[in-house]
Amino acid sequence: MNPFCKSLQSICLCCVSMMPVQAQNAGLHRHPPQDQLLHEKFYSTWHMPDNPAVSCCNDADCYPTEVKYLDGNMYAKRREDGKYIPIPPEKVERNRDNPDGRNHLCAPPPSASHSSDTVFCFALGGAT
Repeated sequence: MNPFCKSLQSICLCCVSMMPVQAQNAGLHRHPPQDQLLHEKFYSTWHMPDNPAVSCCNDADCYPTEVKYLDGNMYAKRREDGKYIPIPPEKVERNRDNPDGRNHLCAPPPSASHSSDTVFCFALGGAT
């Protein structure tokens, strides 16, 4: 397997392996039922703004979220612990509309496998 595919495979595997076991087994995505298909399509075709060859991961790591601004910086609420994490400017999507006008964050749950405030991708909603 070439290095690029290996890297992509490990990134995508992280999304599944980092999910809580209950969510993996139950297939929980925490999206309202009416939004499920829309989000699956959006997330499955989303690539990192600062590295377009790499996926933002998948439906398990991406979700609508709240944002706040502090001292000129943007923060998004991580669903697992409610912590507002900083959004690096290079992770903000600027070339694609989000599916529903809400803010969307792709980030792994807090763990030892990623730095504490890792962000894969972020899309700013129109209502913010």
